Amino acid sequence: MNEVLDEGCRRAQRYLAGIDARAVAPSPAALAALSIFDRDIPDQSCAAGTVLAELDDYGSPATMASAGGRFFGFVIGGALPVTVAASWLASAWDQNAGLVVTAPACAALERSALRWLKDILRLPTATAGGFVTSATAANFCGLAAARHALLARLAWDVEAQGLFGAPPLTVVVSEEVHASMRKALAMVGFGRERVVRVPCDSQGRMRAADFPQVDARTIVCVQAGNVNTGGFDPIAQICERARSSGAWVHVDGAFGLWAAAAPGRAHLARGVELADSWATDAHKWLNVPYDSGLVLTRDQPALRAAMSVDGAYLSQDDDRVPYQYTPDFSRRARGIEVWAALRHLGRAGVADLVERTCRFAQRFAAALAQAGYEVLNEVELNQVLVSFGDPQRTRNVIERIQREGVCWCGGTQWQGRTAMRISVSSWATTAQDVELSIAAILRAAAAG
Repeated sequence: MNEVLDEGCRRAQRYLAGIDARAVAPSPAALAALSIFDRDIPDQSCAAGTVLAELDDYGSPATMASAGGRFFGFVIGGALPVTVAASWLASAWDQNAGLVVTAPACAALERSALRWLKDILRLPTATAGGFVTSATAANFCGLAAARHALLARLAWDVEAQGLFGAPPLTVVVSEEVHASMRKALAMVGFGRERVVRVPCDSQGRMRAADFPQVDARTIVCVQAGNVNTGGFDPIAQICERARSSGAWVHVDGAFGLWAAAAPGRAHLARGVELADSWATDAHKWLNVPYDSGLVLTRDQPALRAAMSVDGAYLSQDDDRVPYQYTPDFSRRARGIEVWAALRHLGRAGVADLVERTCRFAQRFAAALAQAGYEVLNEVELNQVLVSFGDPQRTRNVIERIQREGVCWCGGTQWQGRTAMRISVSSWATTAQDVELSIAAILRAAAAG
């Protein structure tokens, strides 16, 4: 066993040590070599070392180097070394983190991590939460809690009776609502289209003047950090109006909620603490390994009612049984990596991570604007949108950047414009990475 684990560790270390020396995207040859995995299950067993060698020899070259410092295509963080090591240890523990009795250490670490998260994100001390796979799952859980709370006020048990014949609820979203929220709305039974859409400004922020009348049968979904611009809805204003009428406010803060942890950016997240539920990812700006999402809510009974089921053999007397706050009974102990990141970085380290990546985004924007290219957003967070002219030219620049491999940026459509998006989210990104990437972008743009 030791031999196998040591071999896996050596291969992982070698992969990470060489990540900045390779092209960010895998080569066509590496992708073609993946065909080795298109075969029937073998009849006979083979040595564990052979399995690891195949994974590394064929899998590693075909990965995107998003764990390095020059991947800017999506809001994807790297993984802090301490969280990778913590993940290895958690995998060795192999605990079922759904129950306290099966994973007491994991449950204790979850409680600690949740307490720290509430503190660093400036959320109410009574906030409850659960560790899920993604912001999509967290949005689903937050909406399920909202659905329970609003229908319970109307004497309707949605978990028992479903939505057949239930009192109707209204859902309010932004015109720029993220796809993950639309998916969550579909999964929770509200539908993607049966919503009220609020017009947005040029930064994708809800226009407060166009916000509709809401009541106690309304769920309002606001955005903390637009995935293209980084813009925040006017959350404080919306929360004040919603709370006065009994509406529920849910915050989709997949990455932008972390702005609250940085003194220089916290003003962007002003008012998030007034909401009723929040969704965010730890595998984005906190830089823990995939997968790691978080649902948080001030209404602990609503989340627990939405996520719990009866089961005599599952009943527990503990104050907080993890499965009662997430869709899963059995799951990995992803809270361990969150705890490790927060313990390692501390309050100052998280703030520095957020501030540093935002400064890097501003450096990208300044250099590209100085070179004569159009930056389409107000770069207040870690997102940059840039146009290199007409749509085809912008697409050509993106293709050249991706082909050269110094860095990797992706394309997007923003309010009718074709743009390149730069998302700076990784702890591994350095000032040198930024300058090398700027030079590569300018070379690609100069080629016409």
